[in-house]
Amino acid sequence: MKKYTAFLAAALICSGSALYAQQAYFTTEELPDLIQCMPAPPDTLSPAFTYDIMRYMWGKTQRLDPERAEIARRDAVWGYEALLTEFSPAFGLEISETGTPAIWTVVTNGLATTDQMRVAPKAYFHRKRPFERFHEAMLTGEEGALSGEGSYPSGHTMRGWTAALLLTQINPEAAEALYTRAYAIGESRVIAGAHWQSDVDETRSAASIGYARLQTSPLFRSQMALAQQEFARLANGGDLQGREHFVELAEAVPDAILEIRYYGTYNFVGERIDGYLAPIALLTREAADSLRAVSDDLLRRGYRIKVFDAYRPQQAVDHFVRWAEDINDTRMKPYFYPEVDKSQLFRRGYIARHSGHSRGSTVDLTLFDMKSEKEVDMGGTFDWFGRESHPDYRGITEQQLRNRRILREAMMRHGFKPFDTEWWHFTLRNEPFPDRYFNFPVQ
Repeated sequence: MKKYTAFLAAALICSGSALYAQQAYFTTEELPDLIQCMPAPPDTLSPAFTYDIMRYMWGKTQRLDPERAEIARRDAVWGYEALLTEFSPAFGLEISETGTPAIWTVVTNGLATTDQMRVAPKAYFHRKRPFERFHEAMLTGEEGALSGEGSYPSGHTMRGWTAALLLTQINPEAAEALYTRAYAIGESRVIAGAHWQSDVDETRSAASIGYARLQTSPLFRSQMALAQQEFARLANGGDLQGREHFVELAEAVPDAILEIRYYGTYNFVGERIDGYLAPIALLTREAADSLRAVSDDLLRRGYRIKVFDAYRPQQAVDHFVRWAEDINDTRMKPYFYPEVDKSQLFRRGYIARHSGHSRGSTVDLTLFDMKSEKEVDMGGTFDWFGRESHPDYRGITEQQLRNRRILREAMMRHGFKPFDTEWWHFTLRNEPFPDRYFNFPVQ
């Protein structure tokens, strides 16, 4: 065991993680020995290994789904910051070293402690990884880093499951969302080709063993109490100031379809936008009531509304501004602004330092045809930077113009005013907060 401890210490120092190692709640010797706690991995002639192979093949089919493949790539990033960024939406708050220091401390110290447990069994069992056995490329391009390293147990799965356990202790109401996200991290390692399914399944049990040991540390218990207090304070005020004036669109307008682009990566920035912690839409009560009338009106004509964005926190607008100032980041240019030089985005008004969305009564939406079960053809896509987005642009067909007018007229009938450069953008005429820009996250 001593040689494994020495190896761990050297690895932590070389990786720049010595700070976390010094803050661990227990040394390696004080933690349960997973070699004794875990069963040996399946023999290659066993039915269990046949199932592992089947799951490896399943994982390769999942790579064909661009959205699932992207999640697997994000889950491959080995770092506490990346991990906790992924958990923030499920947790209900953005977790960061500066924004939630008590939560950050207890979670990262807990992970630094339990991280030690995986080193010895990896070396002891030294199980060959799936991509090595089949001599195939990984989804995530980790072959160089992982070749020759034991597959059992899974370090990413252990971190993910332990993080979910710790975050659930802080916010029990988020348990379902947290464990769902943690489960997906393990599946991502199967999809990537880094681990067998049995590696992942047994690692979840191993993580629970480490988590139970953490509960016996007085320092851990005191830091956990501080984290719980910090969460209670932030969840009941502070960052959520003004939230009481808003409602969830799914409840206020149950027939609306939600496709919250800034929660995902398919948007003009190419990444999840700051402040979007859940794929939901929020609006002031007044705007939501008026949008319900719009929805009811259009339902009688065979349409549902599809919402891309509603309330947008100021921190999201600040994210747009930072992105616009980075002239070299043009990864999404072919999809949203192929004919516009990025240096012109401010001058042409596509990006501004404040947005009506942050006042809570502006919504971006389109129509969904219930008969064809497709989005209505508006002659252009949401968030397109160009003259084609102007509501009365004449370069589209008459039918596309009529479709835009159906949406525009329904919105105006129920108290919304259109925007002259974006066919999808509408603001409540009598908005309740015309001079206030909110900044609580979408959650």
